[in-house]
Amino acid sequence: MKIALIGASGFIGTALLNEALERGHTITALVTRPERLPSHDRLAVVRADVLDIHQTSRQLHGHEAVISAFSGHAQSDVQGYYERGARTILEAVKAAEIPRLLMVGGAGALEVAPGKQLLDTPTFPDQIRPTAEGARSSLTMLRDEPELDWCMLAPSAKIAPGRRTGNFRLDNDRLLVDSNGDSHISVEDYAVAMMDELEQPAHSRQRFTVGY
Repeated sequence: MKIALIGASGFIGTALLNEALERGHTITALVTRPERLPSHDRLAVVRADVLDIHQTSRQLHGHEAVISAFSGHAQSDVQGYYERGARTILEAVKAAEIPRLLMVGGAGALEVAPGKQLLDTPTFPDQIRPTAEGARSSLTMLRDEPELDWCMLAPSAKIAPGRRTGNFRLDNDRLLVDSNGDSHISVEDYAVAMMDELEQPAHSRQRFTVGY
């Protein structure tokens, strides 16, 4: 499959890129720093500015799906940049007439109890709140989108380098926790879940989550 991957050099984006290449897909990586990515015969790397809708739509044209691992964590206005970028990506995907958009989400908008999201609990870390708010706003944008075939995959509360096990659980709106009460997933298994969804869609126009 010919895939455009936005944010392919980031933490989650790198894992998605590696998993996609391992599965034999052809990738166009849209990144701000192309020099950070290695060469590969099924990888084309292009310098991108996701806030430029016309450039982005041209770069996305001709792909079968777009995966967005975009976030604003490196910016001074994290939440504002995240929200502007997400809106531009959404509009660029539609302008380029791409059939599907898969977006990396955040755990903050998952429910820890009926009607109560993790982001709204008193112990949610302030340092990641702007990113979490940006991800929550992006989910609202997607849910308000009447036409596009989208999905968003939210990680567990903790996502870190680990092992690719292929052994995890999926849910829709509920934060997943293990028998010890921990909510976690390796970035490698997160990538497996996203690529599974790409290849065998099961969450069209839905947010879902992955965890142990």
